[in-house]
Amino acid sequence: MKSIYFKNFAATAAMVMASFLILGAAFVFLGRSYVINNYRESMEANADEVCRSAQALTREGALNDWSLRMTLSTLSQITGNHIFLCGQDGIVVSCSDMNIACAHLGKAIDSAVFTTLHGGGTFNQVSTLNGFYATPHYVVAKAIPSADGTNTIGYVFVAADTATMTGSWDTFVWVFLTAAVGVMVLALMLAFMTSKRMAQPLEEMARATRQFAHGDFSARVEDDGRTDEVGALVSAFNTMADSLEKSEQRRNAFIANVSHELKTPMTTIAGFADGILDGTIPKEEEDKYLATIADETRRLSRLVRSMLDLSRMESTGMDLSRRREFDILETIISTLLNFEARATEKALNVDLQLPENHINVIADPDAITRVIYNLMDNAVKFAAPGSTLTVSLWKTDGKAYVSVRDTGETIPESDLPFIFDRFHKSDRSRSLDRDGVGLGLYLVKSILDAHGEDIAVTSRDGVTDFVFTLTLAPPAPRSSDKRAKKTE
Repeated sequence: MKSIYFKNFAATAAMVMASFLILGAAFVFLGRSYVINNYRESMEANADEVCRSAQALTREGALNDWSLRMTLSTLSQITGNHIFLCGQDGIVVSCSDMNIACAHLGKAIDSAVFTTLHGGGTFNQVSTLNGFYATPHYVVAKAIPSADGTNTIGYVFVAADTATMTGSWDTFVWVFLTAAVGVMVLALMLAFMTSKRMAQPLEEMARATRQFAHGDFSARVEDDGRTDEVGALVSAFNTMADSLEKSEQRRNAFIANVSHELKTPMTTIAGFADGILDGTIPKEEEDKYLATIADETRRLSRLVRSMLDLSRMESTGMDLSRRREFDILETIISTLLNFEARATEKALNVDLQLPENHINVIADPDAITRVIYNLMDNAVKFAAPGSTLTVSLWKTDGKAYVSVRDTGETIPESDLPFIFDRFHKSDRSRSLDRDGVGLGLYLVKSILDAHGEDIAVTSRDGVTDFVFTLTLAPPAPRSSDKRAKKTE
């Protein structure tokens, strides 16, 4: 069980970790780029705001106006960016630092920066401005146009330390990583519990299968009512186990019944034959016991023939090539003629409730004849002397229905579910029959199952009724339809 748990858990854990790694990598790279872009857009907006303030608060060339410097300081405190202004000669004339004697004032900016500004109108780079800053800064620079827009009165620089830009991002990354680790640990715990919950039924199935291999079909997998795929598998497995157990029980019963059916006549034959040979049975009674031996021999022959018929039916029952269209009404009448002598002997009144018109069905005629013969043989055998045997035929909803009804001893309700099993015989008076071998009704059910048809039995108040179905043949095309087809 542990190997299944660990294999499932290892696979799930690998998937969880791989997912977190991919998500984390995407978050880091895309998120960092997003933060930097937001900073850049904010700095560009600051530069535009300074340009508008410089145009409003300065006279021509007076970028060192005190009011403008206060504005720069205020913007710097709000945004956290460093802001300074240069004149047309590239000398710093105003700075956002609160110190009046700012160290930046009077410094000259590298001429390469102004070359870039004159070429593209903006400067947007990570740079120290050729030593202006001790550490790399992200710098955005723009030209400040005059109020009438005819010339340039100076330049505005907005800078932010790269460490400051990524500092908040780094803090957020650590928060994200801490939360991710917590979520991953929780996910791994859930994966372990889920793997264990999924593996347990599989281990139980493996254990049950090993029991099946040793002939014990009583093992079942505990069904905790889950409705997922594993729950469906557990339910299907238990259903299969029930079927296997019932099949094993039927097999054992079949072997026991066959052994019993063969043992009884063979013991009788051997006993009487030995009695005749060793003189135990008197000469004048030999004919009597020889007749008994002949009866038992014929009973054995019927048993073997029924088993051969059953085997042949099971091998060819699904052979569609044997099926054709035939008239079930004629089949019923011709089969019933075989029981005329037996019905007369028991003074049975045969009531035929048959339609006047033919009813054609699609089936194997020989197999269906065997079905009708077995049902009628059963009805004649168990009908009370002088009672009525009723055979009915009707059709509805694409099916033909055949009913064989007799009046006599009622089949016990407890026996009805097993009436079509192999060698099933009730201990009640209805089945006290030495001629039968217990395969007739099983053969009937097998034939109809092979045809995809149904059979039902009811037995109450002394009336037993077997009803089975057959599929109707499609109606033949009318002559007008044939002429229409020829015309086409």
